[in-house]
Amino acid sequence: MASPYTASAGHAAPRADAAPGTAPDLAAVAGLLADDTRARFCLALLDGRAWTAGELARHAGVAASTATSHLNALVRGGLLTEVRQGRHRYVRLAGGRVAAVVEDLAALAPARATPVRTLSAAGRRRALAFARTCYDHLAGTVGVAITDAMVGRGLLDDEQGLSLTPDGADWLAGLGITVPRGTRRPAVRPCLDWTERRTHLAGAVGAALCAHALAARWLTPAGTARALALTPDGHTALRTHLGLDLGAAAGPAAGTTGARLSRS
Repeated sequence: MASPYTASAGHAAPRADAAPGTAPDLAAVAGLLADDTRARFCLALLDGRAWTAGELARHAGVAASTATSHLNALVRGGLLTEVRQGRHRYVRLAGGRVAAVVEDLAALAPARATPVRTLSAAGRRRALAFARTCYDHLAGTVGVAITDAMVGRGLLDDEQGLSLTPDGADWLAGLGITVPRGTRRPAVRPCLDWTERRTHLAGAVGAALCAHALAARWLTPAGTARALALTPDGHTALRTHLGLDLGAAAGPAAGTTGARLSRS
Protein backbone atom coordinates (compact mmCIF):
# COMPACT_ATOMS: atom_id res chain seq x y z
CA MET A 1 0.00 0.00 0.00
CA ALA A 2 1.44 3.35 -1.01
CA SER A 3 2.10 5.82 1.78
CA PRO A 4 0.01 9.02 1.76
CA TYR A 5 3.25 10.89 2.39
CA THR A 6 5.39 9.35 -0.35
CA ALA A 7 7.03 11.94 -2.58
CA SER A 8 5.81 11.82 -6.17
CA ALA A 9 8.14 11.72 -9.15
CA GLY A 10 9.87 14.98 -9.89
CA HIS A 11 9.73 16.25 -6.31
CA ALA A 12 13.03 15.21 -4.78
CA ALA A 13 14.35 16.60 -1.53
CA PRO A 14 16.40 19.81 -1.77
CA ARG A 15 20.01 19.24 -2.75
CA ALA A 16 23.07 21.11 -1.65
CA ASP A 17 24.17 21.56 -5.26
CA ALA A 18 22.32 22.04 -8.52
CA ALA A 19 23.03 20.84 -12.01
CA PRO A 20 24.91 23.26 -14.29
CA GLY A 21 22.60 25.71 -15.99
CA THR A 22 19.86 25.43 -13.39
CA ALA A 23 18.81 27.72 -10.56
CA PRO A 24 17.26 26.77 -7.21
CA ASP A 25 13.51 27.26 -7.03
CA LEU A 26 13.53 29.28 -3.82
CA ALA A 27 9.92 30.36 -4.31
CA ALA A 28 8.75 26.73 -4.22
CA VAL A 29 10.32 26.16 -0.79
CA ALA A 30 9.10 29.53 0.50
CA GLY A 31 5.59 28.67 -0.69
CA LEU A 32 5.58 25.53 1.41
CA LEU A 33 6.08 27.57 4.57
CA ALA A 34 3.78 30.41 3.50
CA ASP A 35 0.76 28.43 4.70
CA ASP A 36 0.02 28.81 8.42
CA THR A 37 -0.89 25.15 8.97
CA ARG A 38 2.24 23.85 7.26
CA ALA A 39 4.34 26.34 9.20
CA ARG A 40 2.79 25.14 12.47
CA PHE A 41 3.61 21.55 11.53
CA CYS A 42 7.26 22.41 10.88
CA LEU A 43 7.60 24.38 14.10
CA ALA A 44 6.15 21.47 16.08
CA LEU A 45 8.54 19.04 14.41
CA LEU A 46 11.50 21.09 15.63
CA ASP A 47 11.35 18.86 18.71
CA GLY A 48 13.20 16.27 16.61
CA ARG A 49 10.52 13.60 17.09
CA ALA A 50 8.39 11.88 14.51
CA TRP A 51 4.67 12.75 14.67
CA THR A 52 1.61 11.11 13.17
CA ALA A 53 -0.77 13.02 10.93
CA GLY A 54 -3.42 12.81 13.65
CA GLU A 55 -1.10 14.32 16.26
CA LEU A 56 -0.17 17.19 13.96
CA ALA A 57 -3.82 17.73 13.02
CA ARG A 58 -4.79 18.07 16.69
CA HIS A 59 -1.82 20.35 17.35
CA ALA A 60 -2.78 22.72 14.53
CA GLY A 61 -6.54 22.40 15.07
CA VAL A 62 -7.33 21.11 11.57
CA ALA A 63 -9.13 18.09 10.18
CA ALA A 64 -7.18 14.89 9.56
CA SER A 65 -7.82 15.11 5.81
CA THR A 66 -6.48 18.68 5.78
CA ALA A 67 -3.38 17.59 7.67
CA THR A 68 -2.72 14.77 5.21
CA SER A 69 -2.98 17.15 2.25
CA HIS A 70 -0.47 19.54 3.81
CA LEU A 71 1.88 16.71 4.77
CA ASN A 72 1.81 15.44 1.19
CA ALA A 73 2.99 18.84 0.01
CA LEU A 74 5.75 19.07 2.64
CA VAL A 75 7.08 15.61 1.81
CA ARG A 76 6.97 16.27 -1.93
CA GLY A 77 8.85 19.49 -1.33
CA GLY A 78 11.55 17.68 0.64
CA LEU A 79 10.98 19.44 3.98
CA LEU A 80 9.60 16.34 5.70
CA THR A 81 10.38 12.68 5.43
CA GLU A 82 8.28 9.67 6.33
CA VAL A 83 9.17 7.15 9.03
CA ARG A 84 7.43 3.76 9.16
CA GLN A 85 7.12 1.63 12.28
CA GLY A 86 4.98 -1.43 11.86
CA ARG A 87 1.52 -0.35 10.67
CA HIS A 88 2.10 3.22 11.78
CA ARG A 89 3.35 6.09 9.65
CA TYR A 90 5.08 9.14 11.01
CA VAL A 91 6.67 12.25 9.58
CA ARG A 92 9.65 14.25 10.77
CA LEU A 93 11.82 17.08 9.49
CA ALA A 94 14.14 15.95 6.71
CA GLY A 95 17.33 16.58 8.64
CA GLY A 96 19.22 19.28 10.46
CA ARG A 97 19.47 21.59 7.43
CA VAL A 98 15.68 21.85 7.26
CA ALA A 99 15.47 22.40 11.03
CA ALA A 100 18.00 25.22 10.74
CA VAL A 101 15.97 26.91 8.00
CA VAL A 102 12.76 26.69 10.05
CA GLU A 103 14.41 28.04 13.22
CA ASP A 104 16.16 30.87 11.32
CA LEU A 105 12.91 31.91 9.65
CA ALA A 106 11.11 31.80 13.01
CA ALA A 107 13.73 34.17 14.42
CA LEU A 108 13.22 36.57 11.50
CA ALA A 109 9.42 36.41 11.63
CA PRO A 110 7.48 39.18 13.39
CA ALA A 111 6.05 38.24 16.76
CA ARG A 112 2.45 37.12 16.56
CA ALA A 113 0.15 38.55 19.23
CA THR A 114 -1.48 35.48 20.77
CA PRO A 115 -3.49 36.18 23.93
CA VAL A 116 -2.64 34.06 26.97
CA ARG A 117 -5.89 33.30 28.75
CA THR A 118 -4.77 30.85 31.44
CA LEU A 119 -1.93 30.57 33.94
CA SER A 120 -0.98 27.18 32.48
CA ALA A 121 -0.64 28.70 29.00
CA ALA A 122 1.55 31.47 30.39
CA GLY A 123 3.68 28.87 32.14
CA ARG A 124 4.10 26.87 28.94
CA ARG A 125 5.21 29.99 27.07
CA ARG A 126 7.76 30.86 29.76
CA ALA A 127 9.05 27.29 29.83
CA LEU A 128 9.53 27.24 26.06
CA ALA A 129 11.42 30.54 26.12
CA PHE A 130 13.64 29.47 29.02
CA ALA A 131 14.94 26.16 27.65
CA ARG A 132 13.92 23.97 24.74
CA THR A 133 15.28 21.70 22.07
CA CYS A 134 15.83 23.12 18.61
CA TYR A 135 15.79 19.87 16.66
CA ASP A 136 18.81 18.25 18.36
CA HIS A 137 20.51 21.14 20.19
CA LEU A 138 19.66 23.53 23.02
CA ALA A 139 17.84 26.82 22.54
CA GLY A 140 16.16 29.53 24.55
CA THR A 141 17.67 31.40 27.50
CA VAL A 142 19.71 28.36 28.53
CA GLY A 143 21.02 27.63 25.02
CA VAL A 144 22.12 31.23 24.45
CA ALA A 145 23.65 31.51 27.93
CA ILE A 146 25.71 28.34 27.40
CA THR A 147 26.95 29.65 24.05
CA ASP A 148 27.90 33.02 25.54
CA ALA A 149 29.71 31.35 28.43
CA MET A 150 31.65 29.08 26.07
CA VAL A 151 32.73 32.11 24.05
CA GLY A 152 33.67 34.01 27.21
CA ARG A 153 35.83 31.13 28.42
CA GLY A 154 37.60 30.66 25.10
CA LEU A 155 35.91 27.33 24.34
CA LEU A 156 34.32 28.84 21.25
CA ASP A 157 35.81 31.52 18.99
CA ASP A 158 33.36 34.01 17.50
CA GLU A 159 35.87 36.24 15.71
CA GLN A 160 34.99 34.84 12.29
CA GLY A 161 31.72 33.04 12.57
CA LEU A 162 31.75 30.44 15.32
CA SER A 163 34.36 27.71 15.79
CA LEU A 164 35.50 25.27 18.45
CA THR A 165 38.89 26.10 19.96
CA PRO A 166 41.49 23.54 21.15
CA ASP A 167 40.51 24.43 24.73
CA GLY A 168 36.90 23.75 23.76
CA ALA A 169 37.79 20.33 22.39
CA ASP A 170 39.64 19.51 25.63
CA TRP A 171 36.68 20.76 27.67
CA LEU A 172 34.27 18.50 25.81
CA ALA A 173 36.61 15.52 26.22
CA GLY A 174 36.86 16.24 29.94
CA LEU A 175 33.07 15.99 30.20
CA GLY A 176 33.11 12.71 28.28
CA ILE A 177 31.36 14.27 25.29
CA THR A 178 32.27 12.67 21.97
CA VAL A 179 31.57 14.59 18.78
CA PRO A 180 31.06 12.35 15.70
CA ARG A 181 33.73 12.76 13.05
CA GLY A 182 33.81 12.02 9.36
CA THR A 183 30.36 13.46 8.61
CA ARG A 184 29.38 16.31 6.33
CA ARG A 185 27.72 18.10 9.21
CA PRO A 186 29.66 21.16 10.45
CA ALA A 187 31.15 20.75 13.90
CA VAL A 188 29.89 24.16 15.00
CA ARG A 189 27.16 26.33 13.53
CA PRO A 190 25.44 29.42 14.94
CA CYS A 191 21.64 29.18 14.98
CA LEU A 192 19.53 32.30 15.43
CA ASP A 193 17.27 31.83 18.46
CA TRP A 194 13.68 32.87 17.75
CA THR A 195 12.88 33.89 21.34
CA GLU A 196 16.22 35.44 22.35
CA ARG A 197 16.93 36.88 18.87
CA ARG A 198 20.58 35.94 19.36
CA THR A 199 22.60 32.91 18.34
CA HIS A 200 22.89 29.62 20.15
CA LEU A 201 25.19 26.69 19.42
CA ALA A 202 24.16 24.18 16.77
CA GLY A 203 26.06 21.70 14.61
CA ALA A 204 27.59 18.41 15.74
CA VAL A 205 29.03 19.99 18.91
CA GLY A 206 25.68 21.53 19.84
CA ALA A 207 23.93 18.20 19.30
CA ALA A 208 26.50 16.29 21.36
CA LEU A 209 26.28 18.83 24.20
CA CYS A 210 22.47 18.64 24.20
CA ALA A 211 22.52 14.83 24.25
CA HIS A 212 24.94 14.88 27.17
CA ALA A 213 22.84 17.41 29.11
CA LEU A 214 19.74 15.24 28.70
CA ALA A 215 21.53 11.97 29.49
CA ALA A 216 23.09 13.49 32.61
CA ARG A 217 19.69 14.94 33.54
CA TRP A 218 20.93 18.50 33.64
CA LEU A 219 17.75 19.18 31.73
CA THR A 220 14.53 17.18 31.61
CA PRO A 221 11.35 17.48 29.52
CA ALA A 222 9.07 20.11 31.00
CA GLY A 223 5.89 18.42 29.84
CA THR A 224 5.04 20.84 27.05
CA ALA A 225 6.13 20.86 23.42
CA ARG A 226 9.94 21.16 23.23
CA ALA A 227 10.34 22.85 26.61
CA LEU A 228 12.99 21.66 29.06
CA ALA A 229 13.38 22.21 32.80
CA LEU A 230 16.77 22.84 34.39
CA THR A 231 17.30 20.44 37.28
CA PRO A 232 19.26 21.08 40.49
CA ASP A 233 22.03 18.89 39.03
CA GLY A 234 21.90 21.05 35.92
CA HIS A 235 22.30 24.25 37.94
CA THR A 236 25.31 22.75 39.70
CA ALA A 237 26.86 21.47 36.47
CA LEU A 238 26.48 24.77 34.61
CA ARG A 239 27.91 26.70 37.54
CA THR A 240 30.83 24.25 37.90
CA HIS A 241 31.70 23.82 34.22
CA LEU A 242 30.79 27.23 32.79
CA GLY A 243 30.43 29.61 35.73
CA LEU A 244 26.77 30.11 34.85
CA ASP A 245 24.14 31.13 37.40
CA LEU A 246 20.68 30.75 35.92
CA GLY A 247 18.74 31.50 39.09
CA ALA A 248 17.93 29.68 42.27
CA ALA A 249 14.76 27.93 41.07
CA ALA A 250 15.09 24.50 39.46
CA GLY A 251 12.96 24.34 36.36
CA PRO A 252 11.28 26.62 33.81
CA ALA A 253 10.46 29.27 36.40
CA ALA A 254 14.19 30.02 36.55
CA GLY A 255 13.80 31.65 33.15
CA THR A 256 12.14 34.63 34.79
CA THR A 257 15.31 35.53 36.67
CA GLY A 258 17.52 35.87 33.61
CA ALA A 259 20.99 34.42 33.02
CA ARG A 260 24.17 35.90 34.32
CA LEU A 261 27.78 34.88 34.68
CA SER A 262 28.72 33.94 38.23
CA ARG A 263 31.29 36.23 39.85
CA SER A 264 32.34 33.57 42.35
